[in-house]
Amino acid sequence: MSDLIPKSVNIFDDTMREGLQIESPDIPVSEKLRLLDAIGEMGAKRVTVGSFAHPKWTPSMANIDEIVEAFQPKPGITYTAAVFNKRGYDRADAYYPKIDVRQRTFGSHVELCDTFARRNYNRTQAEMIQALDDSVANASKANVEHASVALGNPFGSNFEGAFTLAQAMELLDLMVSKWHAVGIKVNRVTFLDAMGWNMPHTVRAMISSIRDKYPEIETYHMHLHNTRGVTIASFYEALLLGATDFDTSLGGMGGCPYCGNGRAAGHVPTEDFVNLCHEMGIETGFDLDKVITAARIAEEVVGHSLWGHVSKAGPLPNKNNLYPADMPFVESFAEAAHFQDGPEVYEGQISPWRDGDAMTRDSKLK
Repeated sequence: MSDLIPKSVNIFDDTMREGLQIESPDIPVSEKLRLLDAIGEMGAKRVTVGSFAHPKWTPSMANIDEIVEAFQPKPGITYTAAVFNKRGYDRADAYYPKIDVRQRTFGSHVELCDTFARRNYNRTQAEMIQALDDSVANASKANVEHASVALGNPFGSNFEGAFTLAQAMELLDLMVSKWHAVGIKVNRVTFLDAMGWNMPHTVRAMISSIRDKYPEIETYHMHLHNTRGVTIASFYEALLLGATDFDTSLGGMGGCPYCGNGRAAGHVPTEDFVNLCHEMGIETGFDLDKVITAARIAEEVVGHSLWGHVSKAGPLPNKNNLYPADMPFVESFAEAAHFQDGPEVYEGQISPWRDGDAMTRDSKLK
């Protein structure tokens, strides 16, 4: 296995923002607060409580002020929110220090897909490129030493088709050159794959190319939507190449109303990725049992089943909690939750184990 695999990773659960923003706007504030409280128990060090966006475009965030005013912060967690313009920033910053949206890093973001830039940001790709100069100038005035760059939808677009590695690298080169021109190194790159065109081999190719050309870039941040169901495999490839920052959501909640896939453009479930990392010996800081509890609460809050696996089947049992050999049939999701809810959930099911059977597992195998 790769010697680049990190010893620990930063998992940013985005349930309260990107998860809930595409769910029903009728979810009561009390239920959102119950979910936020459960998320605060998972072990996350940074939690986004929602977004300060215009309710016309994100009606599910219309009650963000009520949530921020009512929730009780937990020790050791930095609470923040998504803001998209000056008005949103000012609204959020009014709650400082309860939530913190004050900028600590400088960076630039350009979409490879001009169509998505227009649909999602109401700007053209050319306008995003033109804005680079102001971002770089502001950073230079602040005497910063490092900056970040973000590639929007670097793998492909539902509206424009696949993008080649050469196209992505050309845009990355343009952004990096702007920072280098004023003596600022780029030490972080983010992939913002809202349309979910990532594939394990394309993620590997892109990270490998960037690592080879820009060794100064040390941090890779993966915001990859799980639209085609392969993103946990893409995350695995990223782990093998040293990526440390990953965005997830409970049960895979999320989606994008601008890309044509809606809720189908969800995320990697937080519980599944935490489980994968732990099985690989990678520290996350998360308590998997509490993540599973939060994922189950999330299903109750949104009122429908979500797409996580570990929250339904449980983590791999160890020698202290192996399933009993004489357990009866387990068929439903409710019965499968015996790993957390106890054997009562499958009481009354028929059993494949004969009463009084003296055979052991070993003798059955002979």
